Amino acid sequence: MENSAVNRNNHPCFNAGVKGQFGRVHLPVAPACNVKCNFCNRKYDCVNESRPGVTSTVLSPEQSITYLDKVLAMEPRISVAGIAGPGDPFANAEQTMETLRLIRSRHPKLILCLASNGLNLAPYVAELAELDVSHVTVTVNGVDPEVSAKVYSWVRDGKIVYRGLQAGQLLLNRQLEAIAALKAYNITVKINTIVIPGINDHHITAIAEKMQSLGVDLLNCMAMFPNAGTPFADVIEPSKMEIAAIRRKAEKYLPQMRHCTRCRADAVGLLDDDRTDEMRGCLSACASTPNTPAADRPNVAVASREGVLVNMHLGEAESFQIWTRKDGKYEMVGERIAPKQGGGMKRWISLARSLNDCKAVLVNGVGEKPFEILQQSGLEPITMSGFIESGLEAVYNGRSTNDLKGRRTSCAAGGCSGLGGSCM
Repeated sequence: MENSAVNRNNHPCFNAGVKGQFGRVHLPVAPACNVKCNFCNRKYDCVNESRPGVTSTVLSPEQSITYLDKVLAMEPRISVAGIAGPGDPFANAEQTMETLRLIRSRHPKLILCLASNGLNLAPYVAELAELDVSHVTVTVNGVDPEVSAKVYSWVRDGKIVYRGLQAGQLLLNRQLEAIAALKAYNITVKINTIVIPGINDHHITAIAEKMQSLGVDLLNCMAMFPNAGTPFADVIEPSKMEIAAIRRKAEKYLPQMRHCTRCRADAVGLLDDDRTDEMRGCLSACASTPNTPAADRPNVAVASREGVLVNMHLGEAESFQIWTRKDGKYEMVGERIAPKQGGGMKRWISLARSLNDCKAVLVNGVGEKPFEILQQSGLEPITMSGFIESGLEAVYNGRSTNDLKGRRTSCAAGGCSGLGGSCM
């Protein structure tokens, strides 16, 4: 679908000349990620940080449209609606594509854009073109698997997790395939490259040269921001002078983006007049609107250590596997990072929002307060022990879950597992 009403030049991230006239809104509908970057520490409830991968909450596709309507009413200079996480759009492909469809139907004059690691992007390029998604950013941190192997802890393709050179080669192959497909559909492509001293800072011109050969339009060399709790926490952030020198070398191959503000996954406003803080209350209010009825939620969340058994208390789970049923078979389709411990009720409200496409969550135990909050949001906590598939069969077939040998435990009964997890 080619929408002639959309002026592609009015994207402030791709055109520095309009960054003072037009703005963008990022819709945080994609919480799961399929790669683990050694510099990334995603915090959903960190309002004091301005960097990719963080947001104050997660929206469903329907909630994101409500929020978008309010944003456009308050800031008419918004020309772009984008999805940039807080995970990867195509580790959450159903939510991402549904959001794009809703936006295009309701706001046909908006520019649509995405930012992805590229691992699962290629299968959706044709539909993206049909929806007139005109701008896509792909993060490419290496065009040599030996370099990429140092950047990523792992890469997950479906149910298989790859590490080291295999991970680097798989990700590179998928990225090259996706970029070639995007250009075949005349979609404007920007490459984000995180410059990591001692890891890939010697490799940026090679990335630029390879991307030029694929017809890429723009390169954004971004200084790595050290994050506590990551393998690269002690790596020193490149200086402005170092980044400037790298950009000069890379510019022999591709135009450089020099006005990047390292936007959050819920950023809104002009690049020079950001209104993310101002809109945070609106974002939270929209996230609190009624969630999808259980009958329309296709997935089930699971607290599991290894992906076979339900064997983790709600409070101790650092992430939840997302399972669904397709053609009568069960398969894991993603993983969602849990809000960090601490924060009381706010933690469980955030969890309910991030699992708003799940009809139930299978856990080994759950406290009274989180049980009530999740249940009120439309997410049924089911305590059990044993095989994941047994719980899935009970949920999807409408059978009683009483025979799953689990019970709802309170903090007083030791349900916190000594971690303070179920009440914090």
